[in-house]
Amino acid sequence: MRDIAVFSGSAHPELAAELCAHLGVPLSPTRVSRFANDCLEVQLQANCRERDVFLVQPLVTPVQEHLVELLMMCDAARGASAGRITVVMPHYSYARSDKKDMPRISLGGRLVADLLVAAGASRVLAMTLHSPQVHGFFSVPVDHLHALRELAAHFRGNDLTRTTVVSPDLGNAKEAAAFARLIGAQVAAGAKQRFADDRVSINSVIGEISGRDVIVLDDEIAKGSTVLELLDRLRELGPKSIRIACTHGLFAAGALKRLGEQPDVLEIVCTNTVPVPDGEYTEKLTVLSIAPALAEAVRRIHNGESVSALFDAPRSQ
Repeated sequence: MRDIAVFSGSAHPELAAELCAHLGVPLSPTRVSRFANDCLEVQLQANCRERDVFLVQPLVTPVQEHLVELLMMCDAARGASAGRITVVMPHYSYARSDKKDMPRISLGGRLVADLLVAAGASRVLAMTLHSPQVHGFFSVPVDHLHALRELAAHFRGNDLTRTTVVSPDLGNAKEAAAFARLIGAQVAAGAKQRFADDRVSINSVIGEISGRDVIVLDDEIAKGSTVLELLDRLRELGPKSIRIACTHGLFAAGALKRLGEQPDVLEIVCTNTVPVPDGEYTEKLTVLSIAPALAEAVRRIHNGESVSALFDAPRSQ
């Protein structure tokens, strides 16, 4: 792969290094510095001219710092005459800003997509966007991966004969149903109403829960308020066991500790699309790697092969 160059921002260099190890290419160095007036400066410290450049940067805390860093990486690659610039964004945090549900609010998901394209991105590789319509916010091609197969491969090690996959809300029910099909389980969903960013109400759960092994599946867990509210409703229905799974384990404001302290939660599973926050730990946590999937997608993009074919058959573990 002589014509490929992979750079990482400061958000998650460990994931970028693992991706490069699976590709068999070096991770090219990036220098990020700060002027006395607090402005950032980014330098890509490897040749980009006419190369297929991949910039790895999930948008995680501090999101705005990492976003500006990513925009500058795009601009630097464009200024260095890169042949093509693909943004590898395992977590797109602004995807949650996808609709006008109140007057005079910005559509951050679309705005940031426009900024990335204006900065020079010619393609985006994302994983588990918060809602399908975010895909359409980008005016360049988007390859949208999901981590359901990695999660399914992990849970197949358990007895799944009496398992129900529970989505915290109806909006995520389609993904929960797809995951349930992968592991041969039933599916259920909560009826959720959100009052604020960290205040939700789940009035009921639609589906069979009593006496069953439950896997709560969400796309991301931030403060964990939705999952904790769902656990209260599930306990009223008498499940046999409870496990929690998500793609993006953000675990903000002590969420991982609060979830780990729930005595009936046997396991918390997430992927490494984002780094686990410093100081957050529980022995119940299992982190799965999506680096092989990202690496295969990068290889296919570079070679002009189908990325959607990744979902046609289970990935080897």
